[in-house]
Amino acid sequence: MIVGYFSARQKDFAVRMDAAAVGLTARGARVVGRVVQRRGVSDGGVRKMTLPYSSRTLLSSGKTREVAALCEDSGADAVIFLNALTEHQRRVLTEAFGCPAVSLS
Repeated sequence: MIVGYFSARQKDFAVRMDAAAVGLTARGARVVGRVVQRRGVSDGGVRKMTLPYSSRTLLSSGKTREVAALCEDSGADAVIFLNALTEHQRRVLTEAFGCPAVSLS
């Protein structure tokens, strides 16, 4: 599973997700899904575009639950984030998803 967190200013998010999928596939991974969390798309989010939704998970709570459900449904072995994760975020997300959460960066 590939996950990317992007601000509304990042218009190339689909290209970045595609490039990550191609790179992971070239290394022998099987990409079972992609999830994008956008920030700053709504008026209220514009002021907070540089901040993560949550310092614990990077993502919103709803998006975290969505990824966890997709991992369970697809049998994902890992969740690969395009964004850098702190050690704390990796631990929290690994527990939430039921599989390792790692960062490409």
